Amino acid sequence: MNQKRVRVLKDAPASSGPVVCWMSRDMRAQDNWALLYAQGKALELKQPLHVVFCLVPSFIGATIRHYGFMLKGLAEVERDLARKNIAFSLLAGDPARKLEMFVEQRKASLLVTDFDPLAIKTGWKNDVAAAVDVPFHEVDAHNIVPCWIASPKREFGAYTLRPKINRLLPEFLEEFPALRTHPFGEPSPALKTDWARVRTTLDVDASVGEVDWLTPGPRAARRALDAFIEHKLAAYNSQRNDPSKDGQSNLSPYLHFGQIAPQRVALDVRASSASPPARAAFLEELIVRRELADNFCFYTPDYDNSGCFPAWAARTLADHRRDTREYLYSLEQLDQAATHDHLWNAAQREMVNTGKMHGYMRMYWAKKILEWSPSPEEAMRVAIHLNDRYELDGRDPNGYAGIAWSIGGVHDRAWFPRPVFGKIRYMSFNGCKSKFSIKEYEDKVRRSELRNEK
Repeated sequence: MNQKRVRVLKDAPASSGPVVCWMSRDMRAQDNWALLYAQGKALELKQPLHVVFCLVPSFIGATIRHYGFMLKGLAEVERDLARKNIAFSLLAGDPARKLEMFVEQRKASLLVTDFDPLAIKTGWKNDVAAAVDVPFHEVDAHNIVPCWIASPKREFGAYTLRPKINRLLPEFLEEFPALRTHPFGEPSPALKTDWARVRTTLDVDASVGEVDWLTPGPRAARRALDAFIEHKLAAYNSQRNDPSKDGQSNLSPYLHFGQIAPQRVALDVRASSASPPARAAFLEELIVRRELADNFCFYTPDYDNSGCFPAWAARTLADHRRDTREYLYSLEQLDQAATHDHLWNAAQREMVNTGKMHGYMRMYWAKKILEWSPSPEEAMRVAIHLNDRYELDGRDPNGYAGIAWSIGGVHDRAWFPRPVFGKIRYMSFNGCKSKFSIKEYEDKVRRSELRNEK
């Protein structure tokens, strides 16, 4: 593998002992650069490889919808690793304390983890680096071009990142080697995780239920990719921005939980028989737009508040801060889809019931929250709260970047000024009406609600 994918988070004297792979963002045994790197090091040392996942209760407001999807995927990962003679352990609690104890108990020689640009994950890694006494390496197993290689700074938008990504794709968009059956097993194999018991001990919000229309796990993710390529990719250009159609890939929950590698998706789409324009449109979203979101969060510590707005957007929103709002809605009213706008209400209900709002509607949804909030700061708070509470792919760089684009002009340009929005791009009900059938979209949402009631 390309060694540019690896960063040293802590340098320490080398020793002989098992290699520990702390799986965090990329929860899969297949097509996983962090796991492959860890196995390579373990093979060099002729040592066992042990994968751990640290379960942190109450992770930024996650509910049983998110924990359930994640845990079912991890149960499959444990089985896949066992077939390769690789031990898996589920830890629970503060990552720094738990990883320090685990590394010490196993007398590990190296700790490897995957890359995540979110501030809370960066904080965990800093704490772990300070706590352990072994080398600690990080591998970007999520981006095709490693985030710190693609750009050394926050990019203005897709138009500035795109040429940098495209220039580096030939170097990094390569086929994955297979994970090997590991020849050096643990002297004392890890106990098989009692996943049913883990669920019963979770102290998380159970009021947002799990979904049954999407099966968790790496195998289901691969089936979803195959189905998308076979049945939807050819029409992606014409249907992706029509919420009344089933034209999107529905891969975002799998990508968020790392149950499929974006690089695997890119390789298979690129090799498909779909037309070049269809492939190009999808790969733009998968690679450039998704990696732009990682770039934004990695180089912007305040990605989840108004401090991330570009200067022009902060100025125009300040100029219109005292503009009269025709409607003001509380968090509770928005949560319950109790607004005057039946299109917005349908989008909110789609998210609450299915855990996934159509991508085009997510833009309209967030912009209306700005329009109906007393301040941009409150709009950011409310939009992030609702997104992270209900969306299966909540707490993700794509979500933070998308909300910041909708409310604060991040990765966008100034438009003609109007009340409340100033020069922030505006979206209207009539604009949506001209692009797709609102009735068909609302009927689609109602059908999903009826399925959930059965």
